[in-house]
Amino acid sequence: MRAKNARDGACLRWLATFILVFLLAVTTAGAQVPAGVPEDVGLSAERLERIGEMIQRAIDAKQISGAVTVVARRGRVAHFEARGLMNIEANAPMRKDAIFPIASMTKPVTAVAILILVEEGKVRLSDPVSRFIPEFKDTKVAMPRSDAAGEEGDIYTVPAKREVTVHDLITHTSGLGSRGAAREATARIAPRDPTGTVADWAAALGAAPLGFHPGTRWAYSALAGIDTLGRIVEVASGLTFDEFLRLRVFEPLGMKDTAFDVAEDKKQRVVTLYIRTPDGLELRQKLPEWLATTTLHGGAGGLWSTAEDYLQFAQMLVNGGELNGTRLLGSRTVELMASNHVGDLYEKAGRVGGGPGKGFGLTVDVVLDGVAARGDHRSTGSFGWGGAFGTRYWVDPQEDLTAVLMVQTPGGPLRVDFQNAVMQAIVD
Repeated sequence: MRAKNARDGACLRWLATFILVFLLAVTTAGAQVPAGVPEDVGLSAERLERIGEMIQRAIDAKQISGAVTVVARRGRVAHFEARGLMNIEANAPMRKDAIFPIASMTKPVTAVAILILVEEGKVRLSDPVSRFIPEFKDTKVAMPRSDAAGEEGDIYTVPAKREVTVHDLITHTSGLGSRGAAREATARIAPRDPTGTVADWAAALGAAPLGFHPGTRWAYSALAGIDTLGRIVEVASGLTFDEFLRLRVFEPLGMKDTAFDVAEDKKQRVVTLYIRTPDGLELRQKLPEWLATTTLHGGAGGLWSTAEDYLQFAQMLVNGGELNGTRLLGSRTVELMASNHVGDLYEKAGRVGGGPGKGFGLTVDVVLDGVAARGDHRSTGSFGWGGAFGTRYWVDPQEDLTAVLMVQTPGGPLRVDFQNAVMQAIVD
Protein backbone atom coordinates (compact mmCIF):
# COMPACT_ATOMS: atom_id res chain seq x y z
CA MET A 1 0.00 0.00 0.00
CA ARG A 2 2.84 2.36 0.93
CA ALA A 3 4.48 1.68 -2.42
CA LYS A 4 1.22 2.48 -4.25
CA ASN A 5 0.80 5.71 -2.28
CA ALA A 6 4.38 6.67 -3.11
CA ARG A 7 3.75 6.03 -6.80
CA ASP A 8 0.52 8.06 -6.63
CA GLY A 9 2.32 10.89 -4.90
CA ALA A 10 5.08 10.87 -7.48
CA CYS A 11 2.51 10.97 -10.27
CA LEU A 12 0.74 13.91 -8.68
CA ARG A 13 4.02 15.76 -8.24
CA TRP A 14 4.94 15.04 -11.89
CA LEU A 15 1.50 16.22 -13.02
CA ALA A 16 1.77 19.41 -10.96
CA THR A 17 5.24 20.09 -12.37
CA PHE A 18 3.98 19.48 -15.93
CA ILE A 19 1.08 21.87 -15.45
CA LEU A 20 3.37 24.54 -14.01
CA VAL A 21 5.86 24.20 -16.88
CA PHE A 22 3.00 24.29 -19.40
CA LEU A 23 1.52 27.43 -17.88
CA LEU A 24 4.92 29.10 -17.82
CA ALA A 25 5.50 28.13 -21.45
CA VAL A 26 2.14 29.56 -22.46
CA THR A 27 2.85 32.77 -20.57
CA THR A 28 6.33 33.34 -21.98
CA ALA A 29 5.68 32.17 -25.53
CA GLY A 30 2.36 33.97 -25.86
CA ALA A 31 3.22 37.05 -23.80
CA GLN A 32 -0.37 38.26 -24.16
CA VAL A 33 -1.79 41.15 -22.14
CA PRO A 34 -4.46 39.54 -19.91
CA ALA A 35 -8.11 40.59 -19.80
CA GLY A 36 -9.48 42.53 -16.86
CA VAL A 37 -12.62 44.14 -15.48
CA PRO A 38 -12.88 47.83 -16.48
CA GLU A 39 -13.84 49.05 -13.00
CA ASP A 40 -10.84 47.24 -11.51
CA VAL A 41 -8.50 49.39 -13.60
CA GLY A 42 -10.28 52.71 -13.18
CA LEU A 43 -12.39 52.59 -16.33
CA SER A 44 -16.16 52.68 -16.68
CA ALA A 45 -17.63 49.73 -18.59
CA GLU A 46 -20.63 51.86 -19.47
CA ARG A 47 -18.47 54.68 -20.82
CA LEU A 48 -16.27 52.27 -22.76
CA GLU A 49 -19.37 51.36 -24.76
CA ARG A 50 -19.12 54.82 -26.32
CA ILE A 51 -16.08 53.60 -28.29
CA GLY A 52 -18.27 51.11 -30.14
CA GLU A 53 -21.03 53.67 -30.55
CA MET A 54 -18.55 56.11 -32.10
CA ILE A 55 -17.26 53.43 -34.47
CA GLN A 56 -20.81 52.47 -35.42
CA ARG A 57 -21.66 56.07 -36.29
CA ALA A 58 -18.66 56.17 -38.61
CA ILE A 59 -19.78 52.91 -40.23
CA ASP A 60 -23.35 54.16 -40.65
CA ALA A 61 -22.03 57.36 -42.25
CA LYS A 62 -19.99 55.20 -44.67
CA GLN A 63 -16.75 56.75 -43.45
CA ILE A 64 -15.32 53.30 -42.71
CA SER A 65 -16.38 49.71 -43.29
CA GLY A 66 -15.29 48.41 -39.91
CA ALA A 67 -12.74 48.64 -37.13
CA VAL A 68 -11.07 46.79 -34.29
CA THR A 69 -10.42 48.71 -31.08
CA VAL A 70 -8.54 47.65 -27.96
CA VAL A 71 -7.77 49.51 -24.74
CA ALA A 72 -5.65 48.33 -21.82
CA ARG A 73 -4.98 49.99 -18.49
CA ARG A 74 -2.73 48.90 -15.63
CA GLY A 75 -1.73 45.87 -17.63
CA ARG A 76 -5.26 44.58 -18.27
CA VAL A 77 -7.38 44.66 -21.42
CA ALA A 78 -10.60 46.49 -20.54
CA HIS A 79 -12.05 46.87 -24.05
CA PHE A 80 -11.58 44.71 -27.15
CA GLU A 81 -14.17 44.92 -29.90
CA ALA A 82 -14.63 44.33 -33.63
CA ARG A 83 -17.40 46.10 -35.55
CA GLY A 84 -18.55 46.35 -39.14
CA LEU A 85 -17.17 44.49 -42.11
CA MET A 86 -13.65 43.51 -43.12
CA ASN A 87 -14.88 42.97 -46.69
CA ILE A 88 -17.98 44.76 -47.98
CA GLU A 89 -18.30 42.79 -51.21
CA ALA A 90 -18.28 39.46 -49.38
CA ASN A 91 -20.32 40.82 -46.45
CA ALA A 92 -17.59 39.38 -44.19
CA PRO A 93 -17.90 40.56 -40.56
CA MET A 94 -14.89 42.22 -38.97
CA ARG A 95 -13.07 39.83 -36.67
CA LYS A 96 -10.85 40.60 -33.69
CA ASP A 97 -7.92 38.81 -35.27
CA ALA A 98 -8.23 40.61 -38.61
CA ILE A 99 -4.86 41.43 -40.16
CA PHE A 100 -4.31 45.05 -41.22
CA PRO A 101 -1.55 46.83 -43.14
CA ILE A 102 -0.19 49.13 -40.44
CA ALA A 103 1.93 51.28 -42.80
CA SER A 104 3.82 53.90 -40.76
CA MET A 105 3.03 52.18 -37.48
CA THR A 106 6.00 50.10 -38.67
CA LYS A 107 8.23 53.07 -37.82
CA PRO A 108 8.05 52.80 -33.99
CA VAL A 109 8.90 49.10 -34.32
CA THR A 110 11.99 50.13 -36.28
CA ALA A 111 12.90 52.62 -33.56
CA VAL A 112 12.78 49.83 -30.97
CA ALA A 113 15.05 47.71 -33.18
CA ILE A 114 17.55 50.57 -33.41
CA LEU A 115 17.36 51.16 -29.65
CA ILE A 116 18.01 47.49 -28.92
CA LEU A 117 21.24 47.85 -30.89
CA VAL A 118 22.03 51.14 -29.15
CA GLU A 119 21.75 49.39 -25.79
CA GLU A 120 24.04 46.63 -27.06
CA GLY A 121 26.65 49.20 -28.10
CA LYS A 122 26.42 48.35 -31.80
CA VAL A 123 24.82 51.66 -32.86
CA ARG A 124 25.00 55.18 -31.47
CA LEU A 125 22.31 57.74 -32.20
CA SER A 126 25.15 60.18 -32.91
CA ASP A 127 26.75 57.85 -35.48
CA PRO A 128 26.98 59.18 -39.03
CA VAL A 129 24.94 57.02 -41.38
CA SER A 130 28.11 56.57 -43.44
CA ARG A 131 29.49 54.32 -40.69
CA PHE A 132 27.00 51.70 -41.87
CA ILE A 133 26.29 52.84 -45.44
CA PRO A 134 29.44 54.37 -46.99
CA GLU A 135 27.47 56.00 -49.82
CA PHE A 136 26.25 58.61 -47.30
CA LYS A 137 29.76 60.00 -46.76
CA ASP A 138 29.49 63.12 -48.94
CA THR A 139 25.82 64.09 -48.98
CA LYS A 140 24.62 67.21 -50.74
CA VAL A 141 21.75 69.59 -50.02
CA ALA A 142 19.37 70.72 -52.76
CA MET A 143 18.90 74.45 -53.13
CA PRO A 144 16.00 75.75 -55.26
CA ARG A 145 16.89 77.87 -58.26
CA SER A 146 14.19 80.42 -59.12
CA ASP A 147 13.59 81.80 -62.59
CA ALA A 148 13.15 85.47 -63.45
CA ALA A 149 9.44 85.34 -62.64
CA GLY A 150 10.17 84.07 -59.16
CA GLU A 151 8.83 80.60 -59.89
CA GLU A 152 10.69 77.64 -58.46
CA GLY A 153 12.71 75.96 -61.17
CA ASP A 154 15.61 73.50 -61.16
CA ILE A 155 17.91 72.90 -58.21
CA TYR A 156 21.63 73.10 -57.56
CA THR A 157 23.43 71.37 -54.70
CA VAL A 158 25.85 72.40 -51.98
CA PRO A 159 27.77 70.20 -49.54
CA ALA A 160 25.86 69.40 -46.37
CA LYS A 161 27.19 71.28 -43.35
CA ARG A 162 27.60 67.96 -41.57
CA GLU A 163 26.92 64.29 -42.15
CA VAL A 164 23.48 62.79 -41.66
CA THR A 165 23.30 60.86 -38.37
CA VAL A 166 21.14 58.02 -37.10
CA HIS A 167 19.47 60.59 -34.86
CA ASP A 168 18.57 62.74 -37.88
CA LEU A 169 16.90 59.78 -39.58
CA ILE A 170 14.96 58.60 -36.52
CA THR A 171 13.62 62.09 -35.77
CA HIS A 172 12.77 63.11 -39.38
CA THR A 173 15.32 65.93 -39.31
CA SER A 174 17.62 64.53 -42.02
CA GLY A 175 15.98 66.04 -45.10
CA LEU A 176 16.30 62.66 -46.83
CA GLY A 177 13.34 61.91 -49.09
CA SER A 178 11.33 64.74 -47.56
CA ARG A 179 9.12 67.18 -49.41
CA GLY A 180 10.66 70.21 -51.06
CA ALA A 181 13.24 71.01 -53.66
CA ALA A 182 14.97 67.63 -53.42
CA ARG A 183 11.91 65.40 -53.81
CA GLU A 184 11.94 65.05 -57.61
CA ALA A 185 15.71 64.64 -57.70
CA THR A 186 15.53 61.87 -55.09
CA ALA A 187 12.88 60.02 -57.09
CA ARG A 188 15.07 60.27 -60.18
CA ILE A 189 18.43 59.41 -58.61
CA ALA A 190 17.21 56.77 -56.15
CA PRO A 191 13.90 55.29 -57.28
CA ARG A 192 12.49 52.78 -54.82
CA ASP A 193 12.54 49.50 -56.75
CA PRO A 194 9.99 47.16 -55.13
CA THR A 195 11.78 44.16 -56.66
CA GLY A 196 15.04 45.10 -54.95
CA THR A 197 16.16 45.09 -51.33
CA VAL A 198 16.52 47.71 -48.64
CA ALA A 199 20.30 47.36 -49.05
CA ASP A 200 20.01 48.36 -52.70
CA TRP A 201 17.82 51.35 -51.98
CA ALA A 202 19.74 52.64 -48.99
CA ALA A 203 22.94 52.63 -51.01
CA ALA A 204 21.27 54.56 -53.84
CA LEU A 205 19.84 57.09 -51.39
CA GLY A 206 23.34 58.10 -50.39
CA ALA A 207 23.59 59.98 -53.69
CA ALA A 208 20.22 61.73 -53.32
CA PRO A 209 20.24 65.41 -52.34
CA LEU A 210 18.80 66.35 -48.97
CA GLY A 211 15.94 68.80 -48.70
CA PHE A 212 17.80 70.88 -46.08
CA HIS A 213 20.90 70.80 -43.92
CA PRO A 214 20.63 67.97 -41.37
CA GLY A 215 19.08 68.93 -38.05
CA THR A 216 17.76 72.31 -39.14
CA ARG A 217 14.13 71.39 -39.87
CA TRP A 218 11.53 68.71 -39.18
CA ALA A 219 10.07 67.21 -42.36
CA TYR A 220 8.43 63.82 -42.53
CA SER A 221 10.43 61.25 -44.46
CA ALA A 222 7.64 58.83 -45.32
CA LEU A 223 9.85 56.08 -46.69
CA ALA A 224 13.50 56.96 -47.32
CA GLY A 225 14.69 58.00 -43.88
CA ILE A 226 13.25 55.17 -41.80
CA ASP A 227 13.82 52.56 -44.50
CA THR A 228 17.49 53.51 -44.24
CA LEU A 229 17.33 52.72 -40.53
CA GLY A 230 16.19 49.24 -41.48
CA ARG A 231 19.40 48.82 -43.47
CA ILE A 232 21.44 50.07 -40.51
CA VAL A 233 19.84 47.35 -38.37
CA GLU A 234 20.95 44.79 -40.97
CA VAL A 235 24.55 46.02 -41.07
CA ALA A 236 24.88 46.33 -37.28
CA SER A 237 23.21 43.02 -36.44
CA GLY A 238 24.23 40.76 -39.31
CA LEU A 239 20.58 39.74 -39.82
CA THR A 240 18.12 40.78 -42.47
CA PHE A 241 15.74 43.38 -41.13
CA ASP A 242 12.71 41.10 -41.19
CA GLU A 243 14.64 38.35 -39.39
CA PHE A 244 15.84 40.79 -36.72
CA LEU A 245 12.29 41.93 -36.03
CA ARG A 246 11.01 38.36 -35.90
CA LEU A 247 13.71 37.11 -33.54
CA ARG A 248 14.23 40.16 -31.34
CA VAL A 249 10.78 41.78 -31.20
CA PHE A 250 7.85 39.74 -32.50
CA GLU A 251 8.58 36.31 -31.07
CA PRO A 252 9.64 37.60 -27.63
CA LEU A 253 6.43 39.66 -27.39
CA GLY A 254 4.17 36.92 -28.75
CA MET A 255 3.26 38.96 -31.84
CA LYS A 256 2.34 35.86 -33.82
CA ASP A 257 0.53 37.62 -36.70
CA THR A 258 2.96 40.47 -37.38
CA ALA A 259 5.25 40.25 -40.43
CA PHE A 260 6.13 41.87 -43.74
CA ASP A 261 4.55 39.02 -45.68
CA VAL A 262 1.24 37.44 -44.66
CA ALA A 263 1.44 33.65 -44.57
CA GLU A 264 -0.85 31.83 -46.98
CA ASP A 265 -2.90 30.22 -44.20
CA LYS A 266 -3.61 33.67 -42.70
CA LYS A 267 -4.67 35.53 -45.84
CA GLN A 268 -8.37 34.92 -45.19
CA ARG A 269 -7.98 37.25 -42.20
CA VAL A 270 -6.56 40.16 -44.22
CA VAL A 271 -8.90 43.15 -44.43
CA THR A 272 -9.92 44.71 -47.75
CA LEU A 273 -8.80 48.32 -48.23
CA TYR A 274 -11.22 51.07 -49.17
CA ILE A 275 -11.03 54.70 -50.26
CA ARG A 276 -13.51 57.28 -49.00
CA THR A 277 -15.28 59.20 -51.79
CA PRO A 278 -18.26 61.61 -51.93
CA ASP A 279 -20.33 58.62 -53.06
CA GLY A 280 -19.23 56.36 -50.22
CA LEU A 281 -16.50 53.75 -49.89
CA GLU A 282 -14.79 52.42 -52.99
CA LEU A 283 -12.53 49.39 -53.22
CA ARG A 284 -8.83 50.25 -53.45
CA GLN A 285 -7.88 48.55 -56.70
CA LYS A 286 -4.33 47.59 -55.80
CA LEU A 287 -1.82 47.86 -53.01
CA PRO A 288 0.81 50.59 -53.22
CA GLU A 289 4.20 49.28 -54.35
CA TRP A 290 5.84 49.92 -50.99
CA LEU A 291 3.34 47.52 -49.40
CA ALA A 292 3.03 44.97 -52.20
CA THR A 293 6.78 44.25 -52.34
CA THR A 294 7.97 40.89 -51.06
CA THR A 295 11.68 41.78 -51.10
CA LEU A 296 12.17 45.39 -49.99
CA HIS A 297 11.56 45.14 -46.26
CA GLY A 298 12.50 48.54 -44.89
CA GLY A 299 11.80 50.30 -41.64
CA ALA A 300 9.24 52.84 -42.79
CA GLY A 301 6.21 50.72 -43.65
CA GLY A 302 5.12 47.35 -44.90
CA LEU A 303 4.26 45.43 -41.75
CA TRP A 304 0.93 43.65 -41.34
CA SER A 305 -0.46 43.13 -37.85
CA THR A 306 -3.52 42.68 -35.66
CA ALA A 307 -4.90 44.89 -32.91
CA GLU A 308 -3.97 42.33 -30.27
CA ASP A 309 -0.44 41.91 -31.60
CA TYR A 310 0.23 45.63 -31.69
CA LEU A 311 -1.16 45.95 -28.19
CA GLN A 312 1.65 43.69 -26.97
CA PHE A 313 4.17 46.10 -28.49
CA ALA A 314 2.44 49.14 -26.98
CA GLN A 315 2.11 47.48 -23.58
CA MET A 316 5.82 46.70 -23.59
CA LEU A 317 6.47 50.42 -24.02
CA VAL A 318 4.07 51.56 -21.30
CA ASN A 319 5.70 48.97 -19.00
CA GLY A 320 9.07 50.62 -19.56
CA GLY A 321 10.44 48.07 -22.04
CA GLU A 322 9.15 44.80 -20.56
CA LEU A 323 6.19 42.47 -21.07
CA ASN A 324 5.43 39.40 -18.94
CA GLY A 325 9.04 38.92 -17.91
CA THR A 326 10.46 39.56 -21.39
CA ARG A 327 12.54 42.75 -21.48
CA LEU A 328 13.35 44.35 -24.82
CA LEU A 329 14.57 47.74 -23.59
CA GLY A 330 15.60 49.42 -20.38
CA SER A 331 13.12 51.85 -18.88
CA ARG A 332 15.39 54.87 -19.45
CA THR A 333 15.67 53.95 -23.12
CA VAL A 334 11.88 53.99 -23.46
CA GLU A 335 11.88 57.40 -21.77
CA LEU A 336 14.44 58.54 -24.34
CA MET A 337 12.23 57.29 -27.17
CA ALA A 338 9.26 59.20 -25.74
CA SER A 339 11.10 62.50 -25.14
CA ASN A 340 11.04 65.53 -27.42
CA HIS A 341 14.24 65.51 -29.48
CA VAL A 342 13.58 68.35 -31.91
CA GLY A 343 12.90 71.46 -29.84
CA ASP A 344 10.17 73.48 -31.54
CA LEU A 345 10.87 72.13 -35.05
CA TYR A 346 7.89 69.74 -35.02
CA GLU A 347 5.54 72.40 -33.68
CA LYS A 348 6.68 74.83 -36.38
CA ALA A 349 6.51 72.34 -39.25
CA GLY A 350 3.10 73.64 -40.29
CA ARG A 351 0.40 71.40 -41.68
CA VAL A 352 2.59 68.29 -41.68
CA GLY A 353 3.89 68.94 -38.16
CA GLY A 354 2.40 68.65 -34.73
CA GLY A 355 1.24 72.15 -33.84
CA PRO A 356 1.08 73.68 -30.34
CA GLY A 357 1.87 71.47 -27.37
CA LYS A 358 3.50 68.75 -29.46
CA GLY A 359 7.04 67.50 -29.87
CA PHE A 360 8.69 64.60 -31.63
CA GLY A 361 10.66 61.72 -30.19
CA LEU A 362 12.22 58.70 -31.87
CA THR A 363 9.64 58.00 -34.64
CA VAL A 364 6.75 59.02 -32.33
CA ASP A 365 4.88 62.23 -31.70
CA VAL A 366 4.90 63.38 -28.07
CA VAL A 367 2.30 65.42 -26.20
CA LEU A 368 4.29 68.08 -24.35
CA ASP A 369 1.24 69.93 -23.01
CA GLY A 370 -2.14 68.23 -23.09
CA VAL A 371 -3.93 71.57 -22.79
CA ALA A 372 -1.96 73.39 -25.48
CA ALA A 373 -2.37 70.42 -27.85
CA ARG A 374 -6.00 71.37 -28.42
CA GLY A 375 -8.30 68.64 -29.65
CA ASP A 376 -5.72 65.87 -29.23
CA HIS A 377 -7.44 64.28 -26.19
CA ARG A 378 -4.26 62.67 -24.86
CA SER A 379 -2.41 63.23 -21.58
CA THR A 380 0.83 65.15 -21.30
CA GLY A 381 3.62 62.66 -21.91
CA SER A 382 1.62 60.42 -24.24
CA PHE A 383 3.35 59.22 -27.40
CA GLY A 384 2.48 57.18 -30.48
CA TRP A 385 1.96 57.27 -34.24
CA GLY A 386 -0.48 56.30 -37.01
CA GLY A 387 -0.51 54.65 -40.42
CA ALA A 388 -1.55 55.69 -43.91
CA PHE A 389 -4.65 53.47 -43.90
CA GLY A 390 -6.14 55.06 -40.78
CA THR A 391 -4.58 52.98 -37.99
CA ARG A 392 -3.41 54.62 -34.76
CA TYR A 393 -1.88 53.71 -31.41
CA TRP A 394 -0.65 55.61 -28.42
CA VAL A 395 0.97 54.97 -25.06
CA ASP A 396 0.03 57.02 -21.99
CA PRO A 397 2.56 56.52 -19.15
CA GLN A 398 0.70 58.95 -16.87
CA GLU A 399 -2.48 56.87 -17.02
CA ASP A 400 -0.69 53.51 -17.52
CA LEU A 401 -2.85 53.11 -20.62
CA THR A 402 -2.46 51.91 -24.18
CA ALA A 403 -4.96 52.04 -27.02
CA VAL A 404 -4.96 50.70 -30.57
CA LEU A 405 -7.29 51.53 -33.47
CA MET A 406 -7.21 49.28 -36.52
CA VAL A 407 -9.12 50.44 -39.58
CA GLN A 408 -8.73 50.09 -43.36
CA THR A 409 -9.79 53.52 -44.63
CA PRO A 410 -7.69 56.68 -44.09
CA GLY A 411 -8.78 60.20 -43.30
CA GLY A 412 -11.55 61.84 -41.36
CA PRO A 413 -11.87 62.60 -37.64
CA LEU A 414 -11.91 58.97 -36.46
CA ARG A 415 -8.53 59.00 -34.73
CA VAL A 416 -9.32 62.04 -32.61
CA ASP A 417 -12.81 60.72 -31.85
CA PHE A 418 -11.27 57.43 -30.72
CA GLN A 419 -8.83 59.24 -28.42
CA ASN A 420 -11.72 61.19 -26.88
CA ALA A 421 -13.84 58.06 -26.42
CA VAL A 422 -10.99 56.29 -24.64
CA MET A 423 -10.01 59.13 -22.34
CA GLN A 424 -13.57 59.93 -21.25
CA ALA A 425 -13.88 56.36 -19.94
CA ILE A 426 -11.31 57.01 -17.20
CA VAL A 427 -13.21 57.52 -13.95
CA ASP A 428 -10.74 57.12 -11.06
